[in-house]
Amino acid sequence: MKKWLLTIAIAASFGASADEGMWQPHQLPAMADELKAKGLEISADSISKLTEFPMNAVISLGGCTASFVSPKGLVVTNHHCAYGSIQYNSTPEKNLLKDGFLAKTYAEELPATPGSRIFVTEDVTNVTDKVTAGQMDKVGNDFYKGIELQEKALVAECEKEDGYRCQVYSFHGGLEYYLVKQLEIRDVRLAYNPAASVGKYGGDIDNWMWPRHTGDFSFYRAYVSKDGKPADFSKDNVPYEPKSFLKVSAKGVSDGDFVMVAGYPGRTNRYRTADEVNNQFNWSYPHAKELQETMIDIIKDTAPEGSDERIKYESLIAGLANYAKNFTSMIEFYGKSTMLTDRKKVESDLASWISQDNQRQQKYGETLANLEKLVAKSQLNQERDILLGYIGYTTMVTTARKLYRLANEKNLADMAREPGYQDRDMTNFTSSMERIDRRYAASVDKALLADLLTRYAALPAQQRIASLDKAFGITDTFDAKALAKTLDKMYAKTKLDDKDTRLAWMNKSVADFKASNDPFIQFAVQTYDADMALEKAEKQLSGDLMKVRPQYMDAIIAYNRELGKPVYADANSSLRVTVGNVKGYSPQDGLQAVPFTRLEGLLAKDTGADPFDAPAKQLELIKQKQYGDYYVKAIDSVPVNFLSTLDTTGGNSGSPTLNGRAELVGLLFDGVYESIIGDWGYDAQSNRSIQVDSRYMLWVMKYLDNADNLLAEMDIAK
Repeated sequence: MKKWLLTIAIAASFGASADEGMWQPHQLPAMADELKAKGLEISADSISKLTEFPMNAVISLGGCTASFVSPKGLVVTNHHCAYGSIQYNSTPEKNLLKDGFLAKTYAEELPATPGSRIFVTEDVTNVTDKVTAGQMDKVGNDFYKGIELQEKALVAECEKEDGYRCQVYSFHGGLEYYLVKQLEIRDVRLAYNPAASVGKYGGDIDNWMWPRHTGDFSFYRAYVSKDGKPADFSKDNVPYEPKSFLKVSAKGVSDGDFVMVAGYPGRTNRYRTADEVNNQFNWSYPHAKELQETMIDIIKDTAPEGSDERIKYESLIAGLANYAKNFTSMIEFYGKSTMLTDRKKVESDLASWISQDNQRQQKYGETLANLEKLVAKSQLNQERDILLGYIGYTTMVTTARKLYRLANEKNLADMAREPGYQDRDMTNFTSSMERIDRRYAASVDKALLADLLTRYAALPAQQRIASLDKAFGITDTFDAKALAKTLDKMYAKTKLDDKDTRLAWMNKSVADFKASNDPFIQFAVQTYDADMALEKAEKQLSGDLMKVRPQYMDAIIAYNRELGKPVYADANSSLRVTVGNVKGYSPQDGLQAVPFTRLEGLLAKDTGADPFDAPAKQLELIKQKQYGDYYVKAIDSVPVNFLSTLDTTGGNSGSPTLNGRAELVGLLFDGVYESIIGDWGYDAQSNRSIQVDSRYMLWVMKYLDNADNLLAEMDIAK
């Protein structure tokens, strides 16, 4: 397998397309001259060193990004990234989501959602040779399991040092593998969140839109044992003292200024084939969008607003709404774009390039055809697969399956177990069982499952699963009333809604499960063999794709290198750096979006009703022009949000937006509607990320919420 990867190609082509690309830190020194010319004032080498400032101040929350902003482990991230923890600590009587929360002392800080983690990346090592050694002659499931076993061995060795979490990440579809070592901080506490009328201002209406006026920020604090080591929650723990933390800029940025983001972007798909693009936009996204919107309606219809049941599902509603709007934009802009035609041309040009050289023909000649066949195979049962996937959003079915899988996996040696069921996973597994209490209501779960099973029952018989049909009494002549009675009995009789019961099942045997009369446990036992057969078939296909996709990417990289085009790996939740500038855009003919919004925009939008119900105190401060230390003459106000050309995606939420001196000038929390399709391709004219301005964060903290204790421990750059 090739390991020459990119450096020369990047250096040659970076200047022509500088804002595009989610770069691995080790690639940045090759861009040093271009980065300096754009406005980077610190050394490009320092950004590539994960144990030095500023990279060691940038952390992962396992789905969002965050950063240290004080010597006492204070962590800033997005309000929507802390949403689950805010929700977890909320009740109808003490609704932190609605009213906000500020701990004035360490003792007042609240435990985050069980299982919450802060990950500090300390080392990234190329392990391609070790992962692929002795595996390349294998195919299908054997290749998949072989690669997985090599990865597990590397992870086990890496995690011998206590307090660390390690993972092997695949780049370019398996062309390269990197082992990432992260310090795992397990005691995470909520320190401060503004009220939802600030942190979620504009709600779903403003989501992905510009202009924006959202104070999407909140604060955690990391705690460790007295000897400075990661530890479970304890009153004796002390705030973690990071090696570095970011200064927070009170000066901020101006139009045209250089900015960069370091974070953990989730997934992009910029090298997918034309067939994959066509299926995703014309089938997958429309079907997923409809399911998400229906699930939101079911939750809202079942759980009245303000009820404990609704509070438990607010985080899920927010997530589903975000995805639904995301997919709506994807579909809309795909319909206006030439993406499919462009992808077909890329593949045609690539095929032509391969055919022009005997050596290339020998190496890549069958790659495109083989990949096309495997992609088609992956789509054969997608109607069934999407429904089975969304059933995973329901709690009782998923809980029972996970618990029974654990009992079976415990019969194997630890290294032979499925990832997620090894000894290293048990703390997280336990946390997942614990947090169900604040995220589950039987009435909602039952309503969601009933809808999904009704859809499943309409599938052709050959796509359905016999054991699943039997468990829920589904036949070719579907009876909705009979299904409702079955579910009523199952939810009434199950004991898995009790935390202690769930935790006890973690230590029971396969025989105990088979002897149980709990209806969801019985369901898990009845469907287990079929689940394992489906999983084996998926791994067979995945293994075949894992052999072909790297060949395809190797050809793409070699081809683009000859064209002088930048090549970077698709996002995969590993640490990346993107660079750009503060800049507005033109969303449509005749409209020009300026890069900053102002406090006065809150007054203009305010209706007094959710989601445009800014706090009365905030509105009065704005009317009185109480700008304090954060007034900006150029806009005659305090900036609230700003736009940048940064190339980002989901997972970048909470990422620190930095100036050339690596001072925090904002938090990235969203993108504009026109840039959502950026997961599939970057457009310099319309790709814009949205940040909450550091000056607005400081203004809210000082004048609205009186968070003087937090401001005092932060280093404010003036």
